[in-house]
Amino acid sequence: MIKFAIILLYLFSIFFISIVFKKFNEDSREIVRKIIHIGIGPLIPIAQFLKIDQNSALIFTGFISLMVLINYNYKLFPTIEDIERKSYGTIFYCLSLFVLIWLFWVKDPYALIAGFFIMTFGDGLAGLIGKSFHSKNWIIFKQKKSLFGTLTMFFTSLIILCSIGYAQQNSFNLNFIMIAFLATVLEQFSILGIDNFIVPISSALFFKIFVTN
Repeated sequence: MIKFAIILLYLFSIFFISIVFKKFNEDSREIVRKIIHIGIGPLIPIAQFLKIDQNSALIFTGFISLMVLINYNYKLFPTIEDIERKSYGTIFYCLSLFVLIWLFWVKDPYALIAGFFIMTFGDGLAGLIGKSFHSKNWIIFKQKKSLFGTLTMFFTSLIILCSIGYAQQNSFNLNFIMIAFLATVLEQFSILGIDNFIVPISSALFFKIFVTN
């Protein structure tokens, strides 16, 4: 119970920070969502450090996914879904985490963290930088993408992969560049928030295939 209390305390702290930020920055709805998006990133290594077993992690993530689905329909916590465009991103976010835990929690936790961090930090920071600084932009499936945001996605993903890869093998693998590039390409296809599912799952699989194996 203490382990899950720590997890819940961490989650509540992220939501509390986002609510306080929104109170003083009412026009920054996207940033508030990104605080949650990025802030949840460390949750996986925290849970693994606490030695939470796979089944418990799946049950907990499944419960959170159900709550997110209910919130999407009834807006009990509007901060989470406070966005101008139509998106199922938060639902895909939770589903991807569930799949990652199911596939890699025991078999390859490094691949799990790589995939999840690329989504939380890479995709999250790309959205923030892309919207905060003007640069060349383009439209893919009615979704605006920018040069700065895309470069942020690539280099953040590469830093994540190099850091995790070094922690695992104490070496640099040229495949990190390829995986970061593939993750950046997939992030371009963000219609309805689908990138929150395809980016972490694909990145984890690529890490498993080209690095771990």
